[in-house]
Amino acid sequence: MTQPAEKAYYRFVVLFFNCLLTFGSYFCFDIPSVLQDQFQGNLTCPNATVINGTIDCVLGLGMTPQQYNLLYAIYAWTNAIVVIMAGFLVDKLGNRFGVFFFSSLCVLGSSLFALGSHFKGTPYLLPLMLTGRLLFGSGNGSLTIVQNRITAFWFKGKELALAFGLTIAFSRLGSVLNFFLTQRFEERYGLQWTLWGGALLCVLSFLSAVIVSTLDKIGMKQLGLDDAIQEESRKVRIQDVKLLSLRYWLLILTIMFFYNGIFPFIADASKFIQDKYSGYSQKEAAYIAGAVYDSSLVLSASVGILIDYVGLRGIFAVSCAVLTLPVFGLLAFTYVPPLISTIWLGITYSFAAASMWPSIPLVVPQATLGTAMGLATSIQMIGVGVSNLVVGQILGTKSSQTKIPLWRWQRMMIFMLANTIACIITSALLNVVDHRQGAILNKTTKRSEEAKQNSDRETLIQGEEEENQDEEVEEIPPHSINAS
Repeated sequence: MTQPAEKAYYRFVVLFFNCLLTFGSYFCFDIPSVLQDQFQGNLTCPNATVINGTIDCVLGLGMTPQQYNLLYAIYAWTNAIVVIMAGFLVDKLGNRFGVFFFSSLCVLGSSLFALGSHFKGTPYLLPLMLTGRLLFGSGNGSLTIVQNRITAFWFKGKELALAFGLTIAFSRLGSVLNFFLTQRFEERYGLQWTLWGGALLCVLSFLSAVIVSTLDKIGMKQLGLDDAIQEESRKVRIQDVKLLSLRYWLLILTIMFFYNGIFPFIADASKFIQDKYSGYSQKEAAYIAGAVYDSSLVLSASVGILIDYVGLRGIFAVSCAVLTLPVFGLLAFTYVPPLISTIWLGITYSFAAASMWPSIPLVVPQATLGTAMGLATSIQMIGVGVSNLVVGQILGTKSSQTKIPLWRWQRMMIFMLANTIACIITSALLNVVDHRQGAILNKTTKRSEEAKQNSDRETLIQGEEEENQDEEVEEIPPHSINAS
């Protein structure tokens, strides 16, 4: 009799709740971007004047541009340090440990970040908010690793790129709703309640963690792989990192350089649009900046289906980098409406995310996938963290500069261009190496993926059978295994 876990509907139910793991945390992540004026606004406005119906002074937390960018940098640096060990722990202790622990860190970190806003004008403001972002970064980056690991297990050799695309779409739905709703919510309820609302959404991640953990456990047992996977996990060693291929390292460098141009830009996009282009309010600028995520939300699923059908992941990776190059040129040196650039960037981002991240399970063994994902996230976040610090220095450190000079913004865009060029180089080398090693990334069918999935499962089942035979020889009586 066919078990429910062997049917397509079961893995898509797992996928649905797996997608919700990062919905709330991605909403929280870019709240500072939407409310950049409030974070960098004045502590008081004693001499405020009204010009054309708008007040020339914005009440806020009084952060400098450097302090504001530090909120993003510490998130990235935390990811860079924590996710390596997090990936290894997930490989050793399993997905269920990961989803509970890391979703709890998201709730704790976002709550501490919101609490810090109550200490405006005191020395405690920045330390509390940075600590909150540190804990939040530890949880969210690591939670993404567990999410990807669950997705890879249930969809490897099937609708892998579609599944990754949907997880990205749900995450970006949180980001999109943030860009559309946060400004309005802040105008009505204030900054503090807005940050607490974001923390409440992170509770959704924890509730989803309970459900997906239960479904994953039941499904593993029905497939007869639970004990075998636990046995394989016990064999994982940190030294296995040395066995990762050159193709893997080029892949994660490609990911790092591409994201170096995405996340730091989005963090400052609202301010950039208001400073360079006339006639945009803070709310309108936030909408335009959010178009990167809007495009990703709309396209992720269909792009995933396309890549599952066509393959050619390596070709898509280098094409995305090449097509991203003109975006920062337009932003730096022309006055083309910024919405065109942000939509364009969102399209290339959608193809990049759906082609690059799902390629990792194709070039590493399932047993070490968590460690490999952790390393990939770590290196990506090192790059993003350095980029945020560089951008903070380029844009200046004086909060009195209400409008940042255009030449500073141009230098920032040139820095983004340099990262995109580096992405083109690494992705081109990735295709060369992949071609020499069997062209796994550029297969035009799913046969190789299906074969690898079947091979992985046969290996696990064979390992379990051998373990049972050893137990029979040693005449060890059967015993029940408690749920982890």
